[in-house]
Amino acid sequence: MRTTGADRTEGLPDARLLGKGLAGLRIFVGIIFFANGLAKLFSFRNIEIGPYSSFLINREEARSILQGEAAKNELPVIPGLVNDVLLPNFVWLQWVITFVELGVGALLIVGLLSRGAALVGFGQQIFLQLLYLSSGRWMFEQPHEWVPLLILLLVPAGRVWGLDRRFAHRRKGRFPF
Repeated sequence: MRTTGADRTEGLPDARLLGKGLAGLRIFVGIIFFANGLAKLFSFRNIEIGPYSSFLINREEARSILQGEAAKNELPVIPGLVNDVLLPNFVWLQWVITFVELGVGALLIVGLLSRGAALVGFGQQIFLQLLYLSSGRWMFEQPHEWVPLLILLLVPAGRVWGLDRRFAHRRKGRFPF
């Protein structure tokens, strides 16, 4: 028995609905990046809204994470990279990290150059995955950060509720739109 195209798509969600779901994911990941960038920019950590209490990672804590995790890391390259390159240059590197997070966050929130922003964020998160790799953390400590970015890198999610829609046709849908 032969199936038609209509038979294969029956019961599948509408493409526009999937686009909205990916846009929601894109915006959520963007908010995470942007909020952490703001914490670094304005040097705050703690968030308290009524009974809700949490924290973001500021510049000081980012440095502390690099130092602490590099000390536990058993990979051949990561401790040297952190201790010999990143930490000695942290005076200016902290600002690069801050503006990368603000930029990636803002671009993902508004859906502009979404796939390019996801690529930059993915690079940062994969580095952190490697940094945490041998430190005995919860198995999914980092994948929940980089897997959504990988999805956003592969799928043009800035075309729904985003500015990529305005520019994608000019580039014939190519990267980074």
